[in-house]
Amino acid sequence: MKILHVMAGAKNGGAEMACVDMAIAMHEAGEDVEVVTRANPVRVPLLEEAGIPVHTLPFGGAMDVYTPWALGQIIKKTKPLIVQTWMARAAKKTPNWRQLKSEQRYLVFSRLGGYYKKKNFKNTDYFTTITPDLKRHLVDLGFAAEKIRHINNFAETEDTDVPVDRGDLQTPKDATVLLTLARFHKSKALDIVLRAVKEMPDVYVWMAGDGPERDSLMKQAEDLNVEEQVRFLGWRTDRAALLQAADICVFASRYEPFGTVFAQAWQQKTPVIVSDADGPSQFCTDKQDCLMIPKDDVQALVNAVRTLQNDTVLRDTIVEKGLENYQDNFTRTKSVQSYLEYYIECLSRDGVIG
Repeated sequence: MKILHVMAGAKNGGAEMACVDMAIAMHEAGEDVEVVTRANPVRVPLLEEAGIPVHTLPFGGAMDVYTPWALGQIIKKTKPLIVQTWMARAAKKTPNWRQLKSEQRYLVFSRLGGYYKKKNFKNTDYFTTITPDLKRHLVDLGFAAEKIRHINNFAETEDTDVPVDRGDLQTPKDATVLLTLARFHKSKALDIVLRAVKEMPDVYVWMAGDGPERDSLMKQAEDLNVEEQVRFLGWRTDRAALLQAADICVFASRYEPFGTVFAQAWQQKTPVIVSDADGPSQFCTDKQDCLMIPKDDVQALVNAVRTLQNDTVLRDTIVEKGLENYQDNFTRTKSVQSYLEYYIECLSRDGVIG
């Protein structure tokens, strides 16, 4: 099946990497995959190294009429059956078959990982959502429930059993290491993590990511006098190796429609602390597969870290149950299979294939 993934996206971000991961997974499952995206020094090479053709377009603002036209030409040339868009801007820029009137009929699918506005999806035929509540959101906007399917992200990371060397990150071997994997944005509450570290002089934190709050977070670390305990790692593609080397994964978001990181921690058997944001609260259970804390609560985060340091039985339970949850709900095989089955079902329903 020919599948064209369309992603505008920021310079760095979780949804952007989810698109890359899914495109590669579908390609490795034997599907004919191409990607249209913004130029990006990380994502484009990853896709090309996997053997996936990549087309780059600007995906500008409202005045950018070139991207929709050029995307239409790519669709006409590549003749996909499925055009899978990621997030709002890609969906808005993608013409549907009724507009393009290309020789090969195709369906536009939009994958939602956030609570976007209805106006962005006028050209969408079918939807996938990464949480049940996002499906509810689309129904509330007026979209037909039978054209929406909740499909979990898969959370498989890189295939490695070699943890990052703590010495390479100037971190003592006996320190308790917290790991965050997040875009540096206010919604991710990384400032709360730094304030918690201030209360725990025996704890180091590795912050893997980048984004608009980088300078602010570095200044906060200096102001709190915790810069010796914090490592700003930049955007990393060795998520598995980092998780294996860390003691605890912290996912403290203020706003999070889903959040693949907690499931990636489950896969790598790293105990995870999550906030009670919308995404984690739909999938995680406190004291079973995580410790769940209230958003913006520094002391609760400190208490959770201390609990995991001292209660090895609870720690082992969280690791065991987290791995079970991952295996039941967030594997690459199940996610890819669910997407492909949904594609075939919709193509048949609309008479695109016999």
